[in-house]
Amino acid sequence: MARPSAPTSSCSSSDLSQFPSSSSSSSRFPALPIMAFREKIVEKILENRVTFIVGETGCGKSSQVPQFLLERNIYPVICTQPSRFAVVAMAKIVAKARNCELGEEVGYHVGHLKIISSSSKIAFKTAGVLLDEIRENGLNALDFKAIILDEVHERSVESDLLLIYVKQFLLENNNLRVVLMSATADIAKYRDYFGDIARSERVEVVAISDSNQQTIYKRRVLYLKQVTKLLGISSESLSVKYCNGESPSTANADFEPEVQTLIHDLVMHIHENEPDIEKSILIFLPTNRSRGQQWRLLKSSSSSFKVIFHDSIDTQQALWHMKIRKSHRKIILATESSVTIPEVAFIIDSCRTVQVSWDGNRKCEFSGLTWVSKSQAEQRIGRTGRTCDGEIYRLVTRSFFSDLEDYECPTMLRLRLQRQILLICCAELEAINDPRVLLQKALDPPDPDVVQDALDLLVHMGALQTSHRGRLEPTFYGRLLASFSLSFDASLLIIKFGEVGLLHEGILLGVLMDMQPRPIIHFFGEDDLFTKYLDSYLSRDNRKPAFGPLTEVILMANMCAFKFWQRIFKDKYHTKHLNQVLQFDDTEKMVLETEEDWCFFHNLSQPSLNHVAEIYEDVLSSLHRFRPNFLGTSEGFPSYYYPCDFQHKCLLECPPNEDEDEDENEDAAGLDDEKLNSSADTRECVAMPFVAPNDFQTKNVAGTLTAVVKEIKAHYVGLAPGDQPESSSRSRLSVKNGRKLCRHFLKGSCNRGSNCSFSHSFQAKKPACKFFTSLKGCRNGDSCFFSHDLGTPFSSVTKPSSCIPENGDADPALLIRLFPSADEGNILILDDTNFHFTSNIARSYDPLRMVATTRLIEFSISDPSLTNVKIMWGLHHPYQTIIGKSAESRILWKSVKCVLWFPDFEICGYGKNLEGQRSFMKNFFEYLAIRLLADALCEMPVILTMNNLRFSNLQVEKLGRSCFLFLTESFPFAEQSFGELAHVIPTQKVMEVSKPISYVFRMYPPADIESDDFQAAIQKCLHNVQ
Repeated sequence: MARPSAPTSSCSSSDLSQFPSSSSSSSRFPALPIMAFREKIVEKILENRVTFIVGETGCGKSSQVPQFLLERNIYPVICTQPSRFAVVAMAKIVAKARNCELGEEVGYHVGHLKIISSSSKIAFKTAGVLLDEIRENGLNALDFKAIILDEVHERSVESDLLLIYVKQFLLENNNLRVVLMSATADIAKYRDYFGDIARSERVEVVAISDSNQQTIYKRRVLYLKQVTKLLGISSESLSVKYCNGESPSTANADFEPEVQTLIHDLVMHIHENEPDIEKSILIFLPTNRSRGQQWRLLKSSSSSFKVIFHDSIDTQQALWHMKIRKSHRKIILATESSVTIPEVAFIIDSCRTVQVSWDGNRKCEFSGLTWVSKSQAEQRIGRTGRTCDGEIYRLVTRSFFSDLEDYECPTMLRLRLQRQILLICCAELEAINDPRVLLQKALDPPDPDVVQDALDLLVHMGALQTSHRGRLEPTFYGRLLASFSLSFDASLLIIKFGEVGLLHEGILLGVLMDMQPRPIIHFFGEDDLFTKYLDSYLSRDNRKPAFGPLTEVILMANMCAFKFWQRIFKDKYHTKHLNQVLQFDDTEKMVLETEEDWCFFHNLSQPSLNHVAEIYEDVLSSLHRFRPNFLGTSEGFPSYYYPCDFQHKCLLECPPNEDEDEDENEDAAGLDDEKLNSSADTRECVAMPFVAPNDFQTKNVAGTLTAVVKEIKAHYVGLAPGDQPESSSRSRLSVKNGRKLCRHFLKGSCNRGSNCSFSHSFQAKKPACKFFTSLKGCRNGDSCFFSHDLGTPFSSVTKPSSCIPENGDADPALLIRLFPSADEGNILILDDTNFHFTSNIARSYDPLRMVATTRLIEFSISDPSLTNVKIMWGLHHPYQTIIGKSAESRILWKSVKCVLWFPDFEICGYGKNLEGQRSFMKNFFEYLAIRLLADALCEMPVILTMNNLRFSNLQVEKLGRSCFLFLTESFPFAEQSFGELAHVIPTQKVMEVSKPISYVFRMYPPADIESDDFQAAIQKCLHNVQ
């Protein structure tokens, strides 16, 4: 049977015309309820330092309140939203309403994506982004006239921490106005929390009602009994069948196949009985896997649906597909929704959600299904009934619903808080960097013992240390851990991999640990198919033990899948791009598949792959800013080039039909675009395995992963690596010749007696628990039959204390050693306008073997050190210096054995223009790659010397990598010997460094573009342009 087609993911627009404007109401949308309260809201905000706006979901709070304030000249305003999706969506809505470009009057900031300017009057941000700014800049980060904290009922750790900071800063800034907004929050709790900021002040509550709305739409809530009656299903034992029990206190929230079938049948019932196809259905499902299962069921049932993954990784994709389609009914699959979607007439609420908690048995954070609170359920109701009548189907009985908790448990009370406490300690302002004091000011303070345990752990690991004043302060290691936008364990794993020379694999695994969904597609309920997909990327010899527990296997397989995508698809894309740089593509006959289709052929999710790549670059940028001691020797040569002749030729197969031959297998390279696109829904590459067992250094990485996870677990049980007491284990091993304990004997069920190969002595050693030292951990805790003894010392990984700053001493010999020896060739110094670096290098190296280019017109030189240096005058960089235009200006590249460049963006005319600088660097790498390929100079070192913060900001390593130039080493540049760089960049964070670094790139092109034909074609192209 053919697989279901993938959800459409490509998009090129962010049209939000379906959303209402604040200034005028569209004919499609009635006036928002909040519009009638405009004057009252502004008046209350001006009169009170804290105002709570309560209004049903969809009443217009999020989009209109910032504009109300702006229209009364109360700006700048910052608005926080609980998710990246909500930030981007709200910013687009408000910018469109105000008829301005994003980044001008209205901007946003999510993660490392910052579409905002100093002139922006309304800024949308996630709580996490604002917290980072507060920790770095203290009170200056809240230099706004008003702060709007939206969706305050969502009790994430970030939102609760933000409340602490905002309240503390209210005590110091009488002019600051705070606006809290929610549809379902516990109002009394917030009034009490902010009630003590001043004696004469109180929290003013403004309630938004629908009474002034011209058109009142009705909402009808149906429960499980009514749903089954609609569908003609027996109403016997409904709670047991669909809720696993009669009450939330006794029923687990597992998502059984019967619930998915019920949802599917309900969708089909709605679709068949509702003639208006523009009325959409919003389905709340708890996990990405459950969304995948429902998507598959729906796609196999009808072609009349447009199924959308709301709040997906690809924010632009989700926004694009919110557009109303006349020919398809929209089915929106969401985990949660903080943005009102127009024309939603039906909501199906599974009444389940995912909750992350610390599991003491497993020694890790664990995601589990749980029942929603009444507050969450009411929040979901508000996503309909705004533009049409709405029906809500709750898949629990009415009595079951009445027993749900009123509000969800705050996340701060469920976690161990190591990362959050480390981040608090990294704050620059002393008033907010003591977690023991700060966290007791929370809306719901965590147990002080939990805070102290986290502090003890961080000290034990070397992330915190006691200062001479007796305060706990982060070490370099701690600040580096805190700089990654990942979980605590993922950050630990990255650094430990870096210390053993596998930095780039560590970054990938760390990113994948935190990501859902991961690149390899997993259709829920199709575990056998998922296993097949895993095996195609992590081929295992069935005669040998598996790489490790399932979680580790999944991580390793996804890492291999990412490398496969880079090696096969991205390399092909980069090759074609280099061909097009000089308008050269006549020798390449292959068709470059669209990325979306290629990924689907190979069972991969395109948005997930691109998201991994984005976070990978963010982590790498942080490392370049801090420069730990292992960074300089971390070779950037990609492991997906092991072996160098790795190849994959797609063999696409589709089910036969009456119009085609049964044995139709085609090479993807032979398909034209139209045929490729038309077959994308049914074709699959069957040239498996995609990655063989020995490819990409998989075994080495897997072994390191096992050891690193074991060390992380050791920290959580309070033991440093190798600190296990040996006496007890040795005494146990001596019993019965070291035989392990028989678990059947313990249960009284062993019938082998003295013939049993295991020991029947209670002194014998228990067999090791393979789950305890895995990422997922052992759920049995102390009751586990197997041993949780961590055993032998860890020799394969280094201790955390080895992560220290790079040695700051600059040795001139590190640069000179890369220059060619006598008679081996010349060094080329590019675009050294005033010969500042050329003259200094000539004092340490033979000037007869130096060539320098400058954009200056020839003039008389008085510096004697330049007398024997060959100078190429009047060449603009990078085109004329690398590609060349005439025989007079052409550099004899065959004699060049080393290239140096000291970028000066002021002279180049880019100044503070970051995008201009990035484009300039991109052109340099593109032209240089073409030149090196044409003249077979791939082994030549290319040395860029620039400030490390600029290198990080421009993501230079990524730019080089896209042209097959990989960073192989880096080291401090000896300015005293070779000259100072023109510009010094100040650091923004404690323990970040700002210094000149020499970055050594080498070219490693794929085998298929090193062919003689490819080289001859590039040479011909270069001859034509010259």
